[in-house]
Amino acid sequence: MQVSTSHFYNSATSLMQQLSQHADTLNTQIATGKKLAAPSDDVVAYQRLTTIRQADADDESYTSNISLSKSLLQQSDTTLGTIDAQMQRAAELAAQANNGTLNASDRKAIAVELRGIRDQIVDLANTTDARGQPLFAAASGDSAITQAADGTISFSGTGTPAAIPIGDGVVVQPTESAERVFGEVPASGGGTTDAFAALNGLIAALDSNDLAGISRTGDDVQASLKQVGTVRSSLGARATRVDIEESRTKDAATAREIDRTALEDTDIAAAITDLQRTMTILQATQASFTKLSSLSLFNYLK
Repeated sequence: MQVSTSHFYNSATSLMQQLSQHADTLNTQIATGKKLAAPSDDVVAYQRLTTIRQADADDESYTSNISLSKSLLQQSDTTLGTIDAQMQRAAELAAQANNGTLNASDRKAIAVELRGIRDQIVDLANTTDARGQPLFAAASGDSAITQAADGTISFSGTGTPAAIPIGDGVVVQPTESAERVFGEVPASGGGTTDAFAALNGLIAALDSNDLAGISRTGDDVQASLKQVGTVRSSLGARATRVDIEESRTKDAATAREIDRTALEDTDIAAAITDLQRTMTILQATQASFTKLSSLSLFNYLK
């Protein structure tokens, strides 16, 4: 049987080139820690990696929004907790003032304390958040509430505070408007009132020693207290929702990282083993080629 000299050389050279290229690829993978150097290495894997990186970028933005939402929800809850305590004290004073054993002077003294409570609640209502914005501002307006010289309170702006996206198709409203916290309170005489009007009415009734007015406005203060508690409970439910979304985001990121590692990262131990095997085969092939090409009989093979 005749063996073509050119075929022998071409086959041996091609095999050694393939082995050498494979060894170079393995060396690069070991050095960089990455299995893929270009999209052409594995088109499907690169497409999957692109999807993973986009999801990572999206979740990075959502994670930032989750952090902001948690901060605002916590501040809202803390502030409303303080307001709740102040309203609770106001309700207690209203009940105390309704006691028939007190005289006009006693009720005026209670009114003085109530004015302090009202002013503290006004300050709390205009609390600013970490961004320097009113915590309980509406969708429009530069402040939450405005207090006139006569003590009358008005709500600034209209609409609900903007919701923050915390996931794909998931948003949360991390605070409430002052009108939602303090306004639209069912009034004892029918219709609605607001917490500040209830407090001002109670103060006026105390100053004038109006027992019927004290009873009526005291009920309004109690209703205002209940509304603050309702809003606080709503914010607590939203905080739980944010916690759930934060957990989902972290779990999804972990799952994507596992996928990314499997697609992109080099298995160093396996790559070293493969490199050692490849180099052994390459060296054996080179030795065989050198030995066969140097045989004198080879000169006679065509």
